[in-house]
Amino acid sequence: MEAEIAQIMAGHHHDSHRHLVDEHSVGRVVAEPGTIDAIVVPTIRHPKWLAHVIHLAAELDCPLVTLHSGKWSKAELAALLMPANVKFIAIDIDNPTFLNLPDFKTTALLKNTPFARATDLGAKRNMGLLLARLMGWERIVFLDDDIEVSSPEEVSRAATLLDTYDAVGMYIGGYPDNSVVCHAHRLSGGCQDSFVGGGALAIETTRNPSFFPNIYNEDWFYLLGEKSLRPLAVTGTVAQRPYDPFDRPIRARDQELGDVLAEGVYWLLDGKEGTGWEAATDPAHWRRFLAERKVFINDVHRRVKRLPACLAANPQAMVSSLQAALGRLDLINEQLCVSYLKAWMEDRRQWADYLAETPQLKSLAADAIKWLTRDGMPKLRWWMSMQRHDIPADSRTTHKVQHARKMHPLHPRRHSAR
Repeated sequence: MEAEIAQIMAGHHHDSHRHLVDEHSVGRVVAEPGTIDAIVVPTIRHPKWLAHVIHLAAELDCPLVTLHSGKWSKAELAALLMPANVKFIAIDIDNPTFLNLPDFKTTALLKNTPFARATDLGAKRNMGLLLARLMGWERIVFLDDDIEVSSPEEVSRAATLLDTYDAVGMYIGGYPDNSVVCHAHRLSGGCQDSFVGGGALAIETTRNPSFFPNIYNEDWFYLLGEKSLRPLAVTGTVAQRPYDPFDRPIRARDQELGDVLAEGVYWLLDGKEGTGWEAATDPAHWRRFLAERKVFINDVHRRVKRLPACLAANPQAMVSSLQAALGRLDLINEQLCVSYLKAWMEDRRQWADYLAETPQLKSLAADAIKWLTRDGMPKLRWWMSMQRHDIPADSRTTHKVQHARKMHPLHPRRHSAR
C-alpha cells in the first residue's frame, strides 16, 4: 500500500529533502567541542517549559536568551526560575512592531490580506540574530521550548561543524516536525520525512546573513542562499514533545501559504526539475506546482476519509483541517508566489545591509538591549544575570536579578531612549 501511494505521489509531492543536507554521524569523535555563545528560545508557553533548556545552558556554560509573549509566558516568571549559575536575559515582547527591525516587504505584501499572520516567531528569531550582532556572538543555537536535547554534547558537536557550515540542524525526533497536511499524509499511509528546522538549529552569525520572514516555514527561508541552499549539515537528534496538529482547522489554513512557498522552492532545489531555485520567480513553475499541490491534498483527503475511526488521530478532525488547507490553497495564485519570492530576495539584501550598519557593542547586555526597540516606542521589560565578556575575568562585573529563593521581589531593568 505504501509503495503504491509513494508511486502515485512521486509527481505531486516530495516526501523528503534530506539529500540536500550533509549528514554527520553522532559517533564521530570531536577532538575539540565547539563553543556556543548563546542559546535563544522564543516562547509563548509558561516558563516551566524552560526547565530543560535552563539545565542545558548551565551544562554548556553559555548565556540563555528567552523571548516571551502571550498570556502565559512572562520574562519575570522565567527570571524567578533561573538558578544562580545561569547567565540569562529574559525579555517580554509585547508588540513586535515596536522592535528595531527593518520594515520587511514580505510582511507588507501580506498585510490586510487573508494570508497575514499574527505570530511573532519570525520577529523573535530576528531579534535573536540582532542581539547576536550587538553582543558579538558568532555562534548561537535556536531551540524551541518543546524541544529536548539528549545531551550537551549534541550541541557542542553542532557548534564544531559551524567551522564549515552556515547552519547545523539536529534532527527532530519524538513527535514528527511536519505541517498539518504532511501529518495527515503520513497518518493516512504516505511516506513523510522531516527536514531541518529552526526548532533546533545552530547558526554561524557572521557569514551569509539571512533572516526569518513572518510566514510558516520561516526557517526554510532562512536556510536559503542567493541561488541555492546555504551550506547546511545535520547531526544528532532532539525530541519534540507531542501535540495535536488537528486540534483546530485554522492551523492548516494559516500554514498553507508558507507550506506552498517553501515546498515549491525546495521542489526546485531537489534537482528533479533540472534547474536552480531562481525559477521560483517564474509564474509557469507556480502554475504547475499549485496544480500538483491540489492533487496532493485531495489525495490525502480521500485517504483520510477512508481511515477507521479508531485511530489515535480523529479522522474527522483531519478532514476538517485538510478542507481548511484546500480552501486557503484556492486563494493562492502564481502571481502571489512570484511577488513573495521577489520581495523575499529584496528583504534578504536589506537585512544584510541592516546588520552591517549595526554596531558590535561587545559590552554589557544592557547596552545592546537599547537597540532592540525603535525610537519613540515603549521600552522592553527585561531581566538579566549577565557578565561582561570583554574585560579580564578577574575583574568582571555581574548584574544579577534578586533570586526567588532569597524571597526578594524582581524589578525589570529599563533603559532610556537612544
